[in-house]
Amino acid sequence: MTENGAWDLICHPATPAQAVRRLEVCVQRAAGGTLKIRYTVHGRIADLKVPAPLAGERRREELWRHTCFEAFVGAGIAYYEFNFAPSTHWAAYRFSSYRTGMRVATEISAPQIAVQSSLERYTLQASLELDQLLFPRGTMLRLGLSAVIEENSGHRSYWALAHPTGKADFHHSDCFTMKLSEMYKP
Repeated sequence: MTENGAWDLICHPATPAQAVRRLEVCVQRAAGGTLKIRYTVHGRIADLKVPAPLAGERRREELWRHTCFEAFVGAGIAYYEFNFAPSTHWAAYRFSSYRTGMRVATEISAPQIAVQSSLERYTLQASLELDQLLFPRGTMLRLGLSAVIEENSGHRSYWALAHPTGKADFHHSDCFTMKLSEMYKP
Protein backbone atom coordinates (compact mmCIF):
# COMPACT_ATOMS: atom_id res chain seq x y z
CA MET A 1 0.00 0.00 0.00
CA THR A 2 1.29 3.47 -0.87
CA GLU A 3 1.31 6.52 1.39
CA ASN A 4 -2.04 7.74 0.04
CA GLY A 5 -3.80 4.46 0.84
CA ALA A 6 -3.69 3.14 -2.71
CA TRP A 7 -2.36 -0.17 -3.98
CA ASP A 8 -0.30 -0.35 -7.15
CA LEU A 9 -1.47 -2.82 -9.73
CA ILE A 10 1.32 -4.82 -11.38
CA CYS A 11 1.58 -5.10 -15.15
CA HIS A 12 1.85 -8.73 -16.29
CA PRO A 13 5.43 -9.23 -17.55
CA ALA A 14 4.25 -10.77 -20.84
CA THR A 15 2.23 -7.63 -21.71
CA PRO A 16 4.44 -4.61 -20.95
CA ALA A 17 2.61 -1.30 -21.11
CA GLN A 18 3.84 1.33 -23.51
CA ALA A 19 1.67 4.32 -22.57
CA VAL A 20 0.97 3.58 -18.88
CA ARG A 21 3.56 4.42 -16.21
CA ARG A 22 1.50 3.36 -13.21
CA LEU A 23 -1.95 2.09 -12.31
CA GLU A 24 -3.18 2.40 -8.75
CA VAL A 25 -6.39 1.46 -7.02
CA CYS A 26 -7.99 2.86 -3.88
CA VAL A 27 -10.68 0.90 -2.03
CA GLN A 28 -13.02 2.20 0.63
CA ARG A 29 -15.87 0.52 2.43
CA ALA A 30 -18.56 3.10 3.11
CA ALA A 31 -21.58 2.93 5.39
CA GLY A 32 -24.46 0.69 4.37
CA GLY A 33 -22.35 -1.98 2.67
CA THR A 34 -21.11 0.14 -0.23
CA LEU A 35 -17.68 -0.64 -1.64
CA LYS A 36 -16.02 2.23 -3.52
CA ILE A 37 -13.18 1.40 -5.88
CA ARG A 38 -11.14 4.09 -7.65
CA TYR A 39 -8.72 3.11 -10.41
CA THR A 40 -6.19 5.74 -11.52
CA VAL A 41 -4.08 5.32 -14.64
CA HIS A 42 -0.96 7.51 -14.96
CA GLY A 43 0.66 7.92 -18.35
CA ARG A 44 -0.03 9.17 -21.86
CA ILE A 45 -3.83 9.02 -21.73
CA ALA A 46 -4.23 10.21 -25.34
CA ASP A 47 -2.50 6.95 -26.40
CA LEU A 48 -5.14 4.82 -24.66
CA LYS A 49 -8.35 3.53 -26.18
CA VAL A 50 -10.93 4.85 -23.73
CA PRO A 51 -14.41 5.49 -25.11
CA ALA A 52 -16.35 8.49 -23.86
CA PRO A 53 -18.98 7.89 -21.16
CA LEU A 54 -22.49 7.21 -22.40
CA ALA A 55 -25.68 8.41 -20.76
CA GLY A 56 -26.82 5.90 -18.14
CA GLU A 57 -25.06 2.75 -17.02
CA ARG A 58 -25.91 -0.34 -19.03
CA ARG A 59 -25.02 -4.01 -18.79
CA ARG A 60 -22.85 -5.23 -21.63
CA GLU A 61 -21.03 -8.50 -22.32
CA GLU A 62 -17.33 -8.97 -23.13
CA LEU A 63 -16.14 -5.63 -21.76
CA TRP A 64 -12.79 -7.25 -20.91
CA ARG A 65 -11.87 -7.32 -24.63
CA HIS A 66 -11.01 -3.59 -24.42
CA THR A 67 -10.07 -1.14 -21.69
CA CYS A 68 -11.88 -2.42 -18.63
CA PHE A 69 -11.46 -2.19 -14.87
CA GLU A 70 -12.36 -5.28 -12.89
CA ALA A 71 -13.10 -6.37 -9.35
CA PHE A 72 -13.40 -9.94 -8.15
CA VAL A 73 -15.11 -10.49 -4.79
CA GLY A 74 -14.82 -13.96 -3.33
CA ALA A 75 -15.80 -16.01 -0.30
CA GLY A 76 -14.40 -19.53 -0.15
CA ILE A 77 -14.25 -20.83 -3.73
CA ALA A 78 -17.29 -18.86 -4.95
CA TYR A 79 -16.82 -15.38 -6.35
CA TYR A 80 -18.26 -12.52 -8.36
CA GLU A 81 -16.63 -10.74 -11.29
CA PHE A 82 -17.44 -7.08 -11.97
CA ASN A 83 -16.41 -5.26 -15.14
CA PHE A 84 -16.47 -1.46 -15.41
CA ALA A 85 -15.82 0.19 -18.78
CA PRO A 86 -14.90 3.83 -19.47
CA SER A 87 -18.16 4.05 -21.46
CA THR A 88 -19.92 3.34 -18.09
CA HIS A 89 -21.10 -0.01 -19.41
CA TRP A 90 -20.79 -2.71 -16.77
CA ALA A 91 -21.20 -6.43 -16.17
CA ALA A 92 -21.53 -8.70 -13.15
CA TYR A 93 -21.15 -12.47 -13.06
CA ARG A 94 -21.33 -15.09 -10.30
CA PHE A 95 -19.12 -18.21 -10.29
CA SER A 96 -19.49 -21.28 -8.07
CA SER A 97 -15.73 -21.98 -8.27
CA TYR A 98 -12.73 -21.23 -10.53
CA ARG A 99 -14.23 -20.39 -13.96
CA THR A 100 -17.12 -22.78 -13.21
CA GLY A 101 -20.86 -22.21 -12.92
CA MET A 102 -20.81 -18.74 -14.49
CA ARG A 103 -24.13 -16.89 -14.32
CA VAL A 104 -25.09 -13.30 -14.98
CA ALA A 105 -25.52 -11.81 -11.50
CA THR A 106 -29.03 -10.40 -11.86
CA GLU A 107 -29.25 -9.79 -8.10
CA ILE A 108 -26.78 -6.90 -8.50
CA SER A 109 -28.06 -3.40 -9.15
CA ALA A 110 -26.20 -1.09 -11.52
CA PRO A 111 -22.99 0.23 -9.98
CA GLN A 112 -22.39 3.96 -9.82
CA ILE A 113 -19.58 4.71 -12.30
CA ALA A 114 -17.84 8.07 -12.74
CA VAL A 115 -14.82 8.90 -14.90
CA GLN A 116 -12.37 11.82 -15.11
CA SER A 117 -9.61 12.33 -17.62
CA SER A 118 -6.67 14.65 -18.19
CA LEU A 119 -3.54 14.43 -20.36
CA GLU A 120 -1.62 12.32 -17.81
CA ARG A 121 -4.30 10.79 -15.59
CA TYR A 122 -7.46 8.78 -16.11
CA THR A 123 -9.72 7.85 -13.18
CA LEU A 124 -12.69 5.51 -13.02
CA GLN A 125 -14.60 5.17 -9.77
CA ALA A 126 -17.21 2.47 -9.22
CA SER A 127 -19.47 1.81 -6.23
CA LEU A 128 -20.89 -1.64 -5.46
CA GLU A 129 -23.51 -2.69 -2.95
CA LEU A 130 -21.90 -5.61 -1.10
CA ASP A 131 -25.12 -6.51 0.72
CA GLN A 132 -26.54 -7.71 -2.63
CA LEU A 133 -23.93 -10.46 -2.95
CA LEU A 134 -25.22 -13.95 -2.24
CA PHE A 135 -22.68 -14.75 0.49
CA PRO A 136 -23.60 -15.57 4.11
CA ARG A 137 -23.49 -12.53 6.42
CA GLY A 138 -20.21 -12.14 8.27
CA THR A 139 -18.19 -13.99 5.62
CA MET A 140 -14.63 -12.70 5.15
CA LEU A 141 -14.47 -11.38 1.58
CA ARG A 142 -11.36 -11.44 -0.57
CA LEU A 143 -10.79 -9.01 -3.43
CA GLY A 144 -8.92 -9.29 -6.67
CA LEU A 145 -8.52 -5.95 -8.44
CA SER A 146 -7.37 -5.76 -12.03
CA ALA A 147 -7.52 -3.91 -15.33
CA VAL A 148 -7.13 -4.47 -19.04
CA ILE A 149 -5.68 -1.39 -20.73
CA GLU A 150 -5.92 -1.14 -24.51
CA GLU A 151 -3.75 1.32 -26.38
CA ASN A 152 -4.72 2.97 -29.66
CA SER A 153 -2.21 0.65 -31.37
CA GLY A 154 -4.31 -2.34 -30.25
CA HIS A 155 -1.71 -3.50 -27.68
CA ARG A 156 -3.27 -4.65 -24.38
CA SER A 157 -1.59 -4.77 -21.00
CA TYR A 158 -2.99 -6.74 -18.06
CA TRP A 159 -2.74 -5.34 -14.54
CA ALA A 160 -3.53 -6.93 -11.17
CA LEU A 161 -2.61 -6.80 -7.49
CA ALA A 162 -0.80 -10.12 -8.11
CA HIS A 163 -0.45 -12.52 -11.02
CA PRO A 164 -0.28 -16.33 -10.99
CA THR A 165 2.61 -18.07 -12.70
CA GLY A 166 2.10 -18.23 -16.46
CA LYS A 167 -0.36 -16.20 -18.48
CA ALA A 168 -2.53 -13.41 -17.06
CA ASP A 169 -5.59 -14.93 -15.35
CA PHE A 170 -7.60 -12.60 -13.12
CA HIS A 171 -9.89 -15.49 -12.05
CA HIS A 172 -7.01 -17.36 -10.41
CA SER A 173 -7.12 -17.40 -6.61
CA ASP A 174 -3.54 -15.98 -6.48
CA CYS A 175 -5.05 -12.67 -7.65
CA PHE A 176 -7.48 -12.41 -4.69
CA THR A 177 -4.91 -10.89 -2.36
CA MET A 178 -6.88 -8.21 -0.51
CA LYS A 179 -9.20 -8.85 2.43
CA LEU A 180 -11.85 -6.31 3.28
CA SER A 181 -10.50 -6.05 6.83
CA GLU A 182 -7.13 -4.87 5.36
CA MET A 183 -8.64 -1.99 3.40
CA TYR A 184 -7.51 1.55 3.89
CA LYS A 185 -9.99 3.61 5.87
CA PRO A 186 -9.53 7.41 5.89
